[in-house]
Amino acid sequence: MSLQISLIQTDLRWEDKAANLALLEQKIESIPHTQVVVLPEMFSTGFSMQPALLAETMEGPSVEWMKEIAARKKIILTGSLIIRDHKTPLLPGEKGSGDEGFYNRLIWMLPNGQYGTYDKRHLFAFAKEDGQYTPGNKRLITSVNGWKLNMQVCYDLRFPVWARQSLQSPGEQDGVRDTEYDVLINVANWPQRRSLAWKTLLQARAIENQCYVVGVNRVGTDGNGIYHGGDSMVIDPLGEILYHKADEEDIVTITLHKTKLDEVRTKFPFWKDADGFGIY
Repeated sequence: MSLQISLIQTDLRWEDKAANLALLEQKIESIPHTQVVVLPEMFSTGFSMQPALLAETMEGPSVEWMKEIAARKKIILTGSLIIRDHKTPLLPGEKGSGDEGFYNRLIWMLPNGQYGTYDKRHLFAFAKEDGQYTPGNKRLITSVNGWKLNMQVCYDLRFPVWARQSLQSPGEQDGVRDTEYDVLINVANWPQRRSLAWKTLLQARAIENQCYVVGVNRVGTDGNGIYHGGDSMVIDPLGEILYHKADEEDIVTITLHKTKLDEVRTKFPFWKDADGFGIY
């Protein structure tokens, strides 16, 4: 069983939705065949801290664009947008006010118009993202053709517990653990000045969770003068780099193989020695 995933590493026009959607549509149209297309974080605007000016609802033009593209190309399309929505229930100790919040929301759009959402859990306080957006409080683990995929956004990558495979799953079949997920996807606007952390953490998440990891980052300089070097990567369950591209736009389609994943998990059953825990 295989899974085709296409990564679009691109420059983004600062806070210009129409230009970004037109650019990305052209790039998506150039992909001859794939199952999943992954776009960067805040792909319609860049990493902006002006949600009051740029946010859309789930009925807005950018989500409708995703629906139209996914249906026409018969693909799953994913990436994050600035969304205005009713605030999700807060966890104990979390702060929040008002009836409506802004979210850095990843959307997992299916060809039939149905979708899943993931609101970025860890907001980047260093850039004051936590003062503009509301954090999510639940993970999105979705499925494609027998594969399970865990979706994350940028800064989430620094927090291993949020990505950690749980031991609470039912068990194993044919010696292979019935894991929570097989692929971790992270969409980002990760600055080049911290690229070492990005690349290292992507490999770490693959090794510790015995899964494939797909990291899609942007390139170019944003409206705040911050340069992004891309470094989009695909990593196998042993931490080996299957794809890496720095400092230039690129579109790549890579095929992941379930037999490779099962082989690693069977030959190296390190999960049996892991600590039990819960995520709340």
